[in-house]
Amino acid sequence: MGQESESGLGEELRKELFRVLVVAQDHEMSVPESRHMVCARFGVTEDEVRRIEREGIAGRWPPL
Repeated sequence: MGQESESGLGEELRKELFRVLVVAQDHEMSVPESRHMVCARFGVTEDEVRRIEREGIAGRWPPL
């Protein structure tokens, strides 16, 4: 299994969150709007979304 983040989210869930974030931004949603939507959908804080965003970019997670 994948490693968990500080919030206890597994790697697969973090990758799904990142995918949703990127797809939302690709479909005309602003970065702040997409972060807010992901927070509400996944029940995470904006700080956690930002950490996952950095992790996804660094790891070149799909759909990058």
